[in-house]
Amino acid sequence: MLDNAPEMTSINYMCGRFAQTISLKDIIRAFFIEDVLGDPAGNRRYNIAPGQEVVAVTAPERRRLLTEFKWGLVPAWAKDRSIGNRMINARAETVLEKPGFRGAFKSRRCLIPASGFYEWKKESKNRIPYYIRLKSQEPMAFAGLYEHWKAGDQELHTCTILTTEPNELLASVHNRMPVILPGDVHDRWLDSTVDIPEIKKIIVPFESDKLEVYRVSTLVNSPSNDSPDCIVPAGGE
Repeated sequence: MLDNAPEMTSINYMCGRFAQTISLKDIIRAFFIEDVLGDPAGNRRYNIAPGQEVVAVTAPERRRLLTEFKWGLVPAWAKDRSIGNRMINARAETVLEKPGFRGAFKSRRCLIPASGFYEWKKESKNRIPYYIRLKSQEPMAFAGLYEHWKAGDQELHTCTILTTEPNELLASVHNRMPVILPGDVHDRWLDSTVDIPEIKKIIVPFESDKLEVYRVSTLVNSPSNDSPDCIVPAGGE
């Protein structure tokens, strides 16, 4: 592991941390949620890591629902649930070629609300963390996929985040970025009856001029650190 690298496995995560700092009530309002399933945590989170629970928006019957999924997709056919550790991201360019993602892409798409996300830029022997958010500081929506897995008395509800090539702003930081969907395509993304060619048109890099990026403290390198300090600009920028 490189000095100051985030505490992750050897997998080269493309989108491996994000923040959700608005209240559950505000998520419900922003994403026009009609019903909340289960009892998702309503606390603000500043350093969400793979394997943790995340809230997501689904619309299986064209009604927007908010529920929780474990981050790391486990396909329904998987024999070993640990496969989810390797499936936190799905490449938008090849998602239909991968058996683990193909079915979910066609019929189980979701929106994963976020306030921003982190990427690490390699500089010499170090990896420097940066935080990316909308200039408006409104919540963004990652394009996600979800699955339901069951084996005996074990049951999991899991999700993954789609990634794509970086836009001009982020190209100097990392070679991938999450697919961020603007509000006017949310209904299409959630609707499993929309033709796949139409869906593929909307999974593209988000507009650079609507985002801002700044360096943050290496506190974010450890998932055990989950406080507002994670998103404070480094050095008082």
